[in-house]
Amino acid sequence: MNHKKTLMKKIAVPSSNGLLGVHFGHCEHFYIYETEGGKVKKKEVITPPPHQPDLYPAWLNEKKVTHVIAGGMGQKAIDNFKSKSINIHTGAPQKSPDEIIQRFLNGTLETTANLCDH
Repeated sequence: MNHKKTLMKKIAVPSSNGLLGVHFGHCEHFYIYETEGGKVKKKEVITPPPHQPDLYPAWLNEKKVTHVIAGGMGQKAIDNFKSKSINIHTGAPQKSPDEIIQRFLNGTLETTANLCDH
């Protein structure tokens, strides 16, 4: 899917040790990218609040995030994001957040099965 043609997006990528975090709920940071017309306009690296069930979907919704790209995510979190009209992309490879976002914007991000089993 080519994501260049749509307008403004705010995309969150959870990370640990400088790479996409394998488990969404236990990441060290979130890279938040504001994009428009397929180009990154702004990038922030933020530390999330301590993990609690249902907290990250509400927290990222407050930050006006429109998409989350993750390696793995529990079904409850997926459902919570969907209820807030936030698009979820799971099964992304463990690459740097910058590489993930470029692949996503270029339509070349390949995802596999959700890497989380709960």
